[in-house]
Amino acid sequence: MAKFKLDETDHQILDMLIENTRTPFTDIAKKLLISAGTVHVRVKKMEEAGIITGSSLTLDYKKLGYAFIAYVGVFLKNTSQTKFVLERINEIPFVTVAHVTTGKFNVFCKIRARNTQHAKEIIFQLDDIEGVYRTETMISLEESLNDKKRLMHSIFQNL
Repeated sequence: MAKFKLDETDHQILDMLIENTRTPFTDIAKKLLISAGTVHVRVKKMEEAGIITGSSLTLDYKKLGYAFIAYVGVFLKNTSQTKFVLERINEIPFVTVAHVTTGKFNVFCKIRARNTQHAKEIIFQLDDIEGVYRTETMISLEESLNDKKRLMHSIFQNL
């Protein structure tokens, strides 16, 4: 991994790309009063340094019919079953995030479903995985905060 120090221009480029990963380099260049080639070179260097590891697409799951979100804490019979259980969880496409955790749960999952009936089916699938002792579910009433920029800005201020 290349050694790379971020400056204010890099911060501004990242800020715009976090807002919309599909922003053309020419648009970024115009806003920052630099050339598109400069933007390209800087992004390439951040990729080589491992600061940028890809790009992502944000979907509006409500419009796709998957507005129901729940978080499911998974208790395992034995922690040695973690890898096996994660492999089974990975087979359930409606589990969009899974974390191995300390504390109350062994694994903590985020699920997306069409409605409560669909969520129940997904939770039952999790419960049926060999090695799962039980689950505990919390329903999300609203995603009140999902802001990648605030953390990035805080990191940049501390550099």
